[in-house]
Amino acid sequence: MSSRVRAREIGIKIGVMEPGRFNAITDVEGVGVGHVTIISGEGPLRVGKGPIRAGVTAIVPHQGNPYEEKVTAAVDLYNAFGKATGLPQVMHMGVIETPILLTDTLNTWLVADTVLDYFRERYGLTPRTLNPVVGETNGGFLNDSFGRHVRREHVFEAIDRARSPEGRGSVAEGNVGGGTPMMGYGLKGGIGTSSRICGRVTVGALVQLNCGRREDLTIDGVPVGRELRVPKPKLGGEGGSIMMIIATDLSLDSRQLWKVAKRATLGLARTGSFGGSTSGDFTIAFTTGRRSVKEFIESVPDASGMGLGEEFLNPIYKAVVEATEEAIINALFKAETMVGINWNTCYEIPTEEVIEVFKKYGRELG
Repeated sequence: MSSRVRAREIGIKIGVMEPGRFNAITDVEGVGVGHVTIISGEGPLRVGKGPIRAGVTAIVPHQGNPYEEKVTAAVDLYNAFGKATGLPQVMHMGVIETPILLTDTLNTWLVADTVLDYFRERYGLTPRTLNPVVGETNGGFLNDSFGRHVRREHVFEAIDRARSPEGRGSVAEGNVGGGTPMMGYGLKGGIGTSSRICGRVTVGALVQLNCGRREDLTIDGVPVGRELRVPKPKLGGEGGSIMMIIATDLSLDSRQLWKVAKRATLGLARTGSFGGSTSGDFTIAFTTGRRSVKEFIESVPDASGMGLGEEFLNPIYKAVVEATEEAIINALFKAETMVGINWNTCYEIPTEEVIEVFKKYGRELG
């Protein structure tokens, strides 16, 4: 687990809503996260041998059997240059029936295939049809991606961890799990998470960050990317991708969740991304359904008028934007400098420089 600090630990408090206990997607009761990280070797790329900078992250909506206890879900494809599996069925049927897995692009289909084995061995099920949901971003600048080093045992371990008591607490961020080889805004990226409390309802976000240009990076409204002196990785293009997972306990239907999912891209935009033509900017949203709309409206201080239409969703939209924005910034702050294939290097965001930039723009931290 990274020893680096999160954004709030140096005084960057994004938005106005309060985070949950862990400031993580796991603040949504029942949700669990498990990572497996694979790091080995150094030097020149030898396809199939390494160096390896890979992993897999699992998110479970509850601790039961998701095939027998499906959760309402939705998908928003902002820019669909990606290789994710299972999303069309989620969009059509409005439910998720497996854990959500995140990994490196070329491991996608191996991970999806392993989910079938997991259901047979852990749940004792061999359903006639199963829809594994696997999201990806491309870590090929640092990782021997074509070697496809995520194996069956890694997927099993990640899901097992997500289903354990450990998986329902604080979430490791940065160079972990599926985020291990990822970059963001010309810096080391990876996994990040955050949450917001809305009355009796919780909204959580988890991202796998691998997109953005350095000069566009904005942190809480400050154009940090323009000022940083840390070297950029020698990688061209303006693509890259991000997977954004949104969880809530507010009981919504799939159409309403789709509207919620769309707001994650607004949080991404606030950090500086414009969605390049070869970016895969995908959002998967689900609800555990533990809180009713009536219960939510009664718990919100300014509830007048929220019973009309779907205006009650407005504070949820805001929570999604804030949590997604902070999750992305946490991914940057928790990630550590990494050297990968062919000694390719991606540097961590320099915390002290960020503090200096904030001061330059009249923002004292602490």
